[in-house]
Amino acid sequence: MSNHATQQITARRKFLTLMAQSVGFSALGGMVWSGYIAEAKAAPLILRPPGAVAEVDFLRLCIKCGQCVEACPYDTLNLAKPGDNKPLGTPFFNPREVPCYMCTDIPCVPVCPTGALDEHAVSRVVEGKKELDITKARMGLAVVDVESCIAFWGIQCDACYRACPIMDSAISLEYRRNERTGKHAYLVPIVNSTMCTGCGLCERACVTEKAAIHVLPLEVAKGAIGGHYIKGWDASDEKRLETQSSDVTTRTKRSEKSAQDYLNADEEVFK
Repeated sequence: MSNHATQQITARRKFLTLMAQSVGFSALGGMVWSGYIAEAKAAPLILRPPGAVAEVDFLRLCIKCGQCVEACPYDTLNLAKPGDNKPLGTPFFNPREVPCYMCTDIPCVPVCPTGALDEHAVSRVVEGKKELDITKARMGLAVVDVESCIAFWGIQCDACYRACPIMDSAISLEYRRNERTGKHAYLVPIVNSTMCTGCGLCERACVTEKAAIHVLPLEVAKGAIGGHYIKGWDASDEKRLETQSSDVTTRTKRSEKSAQDYLNADEEVFK
């Protein structure tokens, strides 16, 4: 066989080998990428920057440009990368590592080009002018684990309380009598869900090995009352009674009895 023919065969084999390798790498890359996508979709515990819209809308609007990350002066924000178990390229923060330091000018929000970070959500009107207000942010909600919070053990600790940038509003200390000893008291942290911004400064400051107070996304941390309940002490909410249908009733075992009967009956009857 001539040298020319041998060279042609060798070249052809190299070409086929490279093609096979390319196909293999493409398939492997697809499998790895699919794995990361599945991983990211399975992670509901994600804390977004201030002003972030609802997660479904956020994922639709965010173009993963990273401008909010660049604007953050404290390196709080990160762009999710493979292995972070979060939607790739989207901004998030881990408060135990670096919390949000509540910048008054909120530099990460105005630079968002798509509205994924909404200025209106973190603004207030003062003398007819709109200005940014970081206390309006609702990045998440701090939740206290009373089993591992040492303040609930009776050990004096106010680390989370003192770390809170809106002390006595988002977190307050509540006095409770220690019934076990009869002569000591507890000072336990109580989170106000209407004021907590979810900045995570309390979680960062917690002295326990694993934080006993941690910030969760609002949709995870908070319950949902349901529109059929009405606050009788709230005049504006009570007005909804005017539009409610009178044939809407809730039927339980208790409703089968008169009020007097079930109040006098043994509780076990209705279980």
